[in-house]
Amino acid sequence: MERRDFIKNGAFTAAGLTILPTGSLFASSDSGKVRLGYIGVGARGMSHISEGALRDDVEIVAICDTQESSLKVCRAFIAKKGRPAATEYTGGVDAYKKLIERKDIDAVIIATPWQFHRDQAVDAMRAGKYVGCEVIAGLTVQDHWDIVNTSEKTGMPYMTLENVCYRRDVMAALNMVRQGLFGELVHLEGGYQHNLRNVLFNNGKDYYGGGVEYGPKALSEAQWRTQFNIDQDGDLYPTHGVGPLMQYANINRGNSFTSLVSFSSKAKGLAAYVEEMSPGHPNAKINYKNGDVTTTMINCANGETVLLSHDTHLPRPYSIGFRVQGTKGLWMDVNKSVYIDHKSKKDDVWDPAQEWFAKYDHPLWKKYEAEAVGAGHGGMDWFVFNGFIQAVKQKKQTPIDVYDSVTMSVITPLSTKSLKEGNMPQKFPDFTKGKWKDRKNTFALDDSGF
Repeated sequence: MERRDFIKNGAFTAAGLTILPTGSLFASSDSGKVRLGYIGVGARGMSHISEGALRDDVEIVAICDTQESSLKVCRAFIAKKGRPAATEYTGGVDAYKKLIERKDIDAVIIATPWQFHRDQAVDAMRAGKYVGCEVIAGLTVQDHWDIVNTSEKTGMPYMTLENVCYRRDVMAALNMVRQGLFGELVHLEGGYQHNLRNVLFNNGKDYYGGGVEYGPKALSEAQWRTQFNIDQDGDLYPTHGVGPLMQYANINRGNSFTSLVSFSSKAKGLAAYVEEMSPGHPNAKINYKNGDVTTTMINCANGETVLLSHDTHLPRPYSIGFRVQGTKGLWMDVNKSVYIDHKSKKDDVWDPAQEWFAKYDHPLWKKYEAEAVGAGHGGMDWFVFNGFIQAVKQKKQTPIDVYDSVTMSVITPLSTKSLKEGNMPQKFPDFTKGKWKDRKNTFALDDSGF
């Protein structure tokens, strides 16, 4: 259970509006520590628990989960780390409401199934808590507006904990974009291309694989995530790809998404997997609605195009599929290559990407590499957690703000609607209400921790 095993005081100015923090946050302890409540301590929640347990500036005050098995693991981990026992809340899906009532909690980390995120985040902000929430923000377009409206009304920041924004090669590419190596950006690609078959099905004893069960007979994500693949066709997980692309293209900060359209392949992969693993099993006969490969194209106000891919039901090595292409060159992560016109070693011949990324390693990684060693997902879990904690400690806006958070997440319901309507384009909501035209990109500009 070590970390590597889990994968009215002051004011903020954000998005052109002044957010005045309220509630218990600014009655925080004199110790300078951030007092956290965790809602959901399953596999992903435990990764955030492990990050918190390694920090002297974090107190794990309370934990909440509906399953005793998850609480038991978390309880043992906290004890092993020599930390004081956290107060536990359980007994039903509303148990978190008692946790957020506490005046000695500054912020909450939400790592529950997607269908609970909207209500838990809205209630936590109303209770005066910073919110760090795992993807996805909500299930409907209205859910996303509810989160924005609540954050604006209460003054409490909301941050989607999108760790890929902090991946080392992603941040090196961001550094290159900002230094003009790729020229003016024209086209961007990314997605979630990842064989999740052993995540969506297991044997009820192990978190991953070993069987073809889902729902009550399974463990971890297979208990709930598989059902989305049965019921819904669309890009179910857009944030890993689009989160970093938004930073490259300055979305919500001088640029915006204007419309999208989605296409989806037939759905054969999951049924074929179940039949291979367990011939004749009833789960091989389910009509899985989520296409095996969903492709979404997005237009930008400044003329760039963005292509996203959701591909999780077929055998394939993991890849986000990044492509950052401009008037002077491009990076493609699948073949780990960079080409810069007139600067690469040979004309029209790829250079190894690592040669460029070593030269343009982002200042954040240069400064905090040692702290991130051993953290989940190659160290990027440390960075996203640290960014959130530093924002709470310093009473600042989060590095990924509410507008960025809902923009990357709302692609799911928009994609679903496009497919339902026969691949019809969908207008992209402007959650900033026009303020994107004057906002400046502040994400990871230096080595300050943000």
